[in-house]
Amino acid sequence: MPRAGLDPAAVVAAGAALADEVGAAGLTMGLLAEKLGVRTPSLYKHVSGQDDLTRRIAALTLGEAADAVGGAVQGYAGRDALAAAARAFRGYVLAHPGRYAATIGVEPSGPDDPVAAAGRKLLGAFTAVLRGYAVAESDVDHALRTLRSLCHGFATLQSAGGFRWSADIDESFEWLIDFADRGLRAMSAPAP
Repeated sequence: MPRAGLDPAAVVAAGAALADEVGAAGLTMGLLAEKLGVRTPSLYKHVSGQDDLTRRIAALTLGEAADAVGGAVQGYAGRDALAAAARAFRGYVLAHPGRYAATIGVEPSGPDDPVAAAGRKLLGAFTAVLRGYAVAESDVDHALRTLRSLCHGFATLQSAGGFRWSADIDESFEWLIDFADRGLRAMSAPAP
């Protein structure tokens, strides 16, 4: 019989929190069971194994990141929306580096997969930013990949301690936002 108060959502939430403590690679079913005060086999009543746990953490994480970005861009357009989205995403990744790392390489199994739904929600939040730039429909995928690469790259490098020289990290991040803004405006401008 499952432990009272323990259900799939509670197991996934505890796994996500533990991933933030020990890193996604350090998260194991045994360590999670120990943290929850249960035996490892008890977890299999709630998740089918390590892969299922990781997929569920990825879906949770993408949804949380989407909520953070989507909430941040409300009422903004253009550079202001871009800056709000980028800052919210970076803040989320820095606050939750382990659970965010669990999203890397997790492929949706189909359109109804919770990972796919959460990923679409996050892309939707970034797509809202692009509306302020009049990006051509044929360029939206390229613009989304560019924004994701910039934001993901910066945030994951920072969370891994990858910026060790003396330049201020926040100033560098604002430079990245300005760079992306200029590029998006240039791509949106009519051809001469």
